[in-house]
Amino acid sequence: MNEHEALAERAAASTQTVALLGGLDSGKTTLSKLILRKAVGAGRSCAFVDADVGQKTTGPPTTIGLKLIRGFDDLESSHLAVADELYFVGSTSPEGNLLPIVTGTARLVSRARELGAEFVVVDTSGLVSGLEGEVLKFHKFELLGPDMVIGLQRGEEMLPLLGIIQRFFSCEVIALGVHPDVHPTNADERAAKREEAMRDYFSAPLQRWRVKPTVFMPALPPLFDLAQLDRLLVGMSDGKGSALGLGFLEHSTGEGVLRLASPVAEGPKALRLGAVRLDEEYRAKRVDVRGLFGTD
Repeated sequence: MNEHEALAERAAASTQTVALLGGLDSGKTTLSKLILRKAVGAGRSCAFVDADVGQKTTGPPTTIGLKLIRGFDDLESSHLAVADELYFVGSTSPEGNLLPIVTGTARLVSRARELGAEFVVVDTSGLVSGLEGEVLKFHKFELLGPDMVIGLQRGEEMLPLLGIIQRFFSCEVIALGVHPDVHPTNADERAAKREEAMRDYFSAPLQRWRVKPTVFMPALPPLFDLAQLDRLLVGMSDGKGSALGLGFLEHSTGEGVLRLASPVAEGPKALRLGAVRLDEEYRAKRVDVRGLFGTD
């Protein structure tokens, strides 16, 4: 039994919440699945929270996804990809989105408990260095209160962040080498994976609804040009605090009408504006919403 498997077995048997840290291609998802497999084998009710908004395992890009693990089949990639619940962040990068990521992660972990999960594994983004990475992880763990934090590293790059967690929180903190099964990817490959995931999400037949300018968060400024919202990604709210899924806006210049297109069958009560515009091939381009609204 190697050190990753031994740690997975211990985490699955003795903790309630495990959080994984690591840079890009460090094996967080691989280890998450190993830990969950051990927990399912031990008869525990489990959940997985995917808090990486860019390189997704559960749910489409720009979201945090919750998956209840009811059996070994749910750990297969095709099943794990389908979230039971989503939280819309609206960007494929955690940078500049610390508040919604912290809020969404905490909300979905709490939701997992409400749905009966006694054991939760949280997979985090690759933003682990610099001021923004340290602030993001600090406040995330402040809300989550994990029993165990595992930092996956190639050298000693995780030690500053792990040291902060050790000093401020009472959880067990473990530094571990990168998982041996990890295959590094480059920026182009990661972008292609995001695009494929977004195309897959919108591949189902699209429903369309006419949209009023008053349904958005943030609220549109007076006399706002609705044409600027064309192809902008939005999160669909059920009006009870949960996300129904994703959609994108379509503006008809001739009619001056704004419509929502989405594979989700149920119409939303309200819409959250994202910071991503999708082209016809569902490639995502970042949008400065503050600039769009003409604010600082």
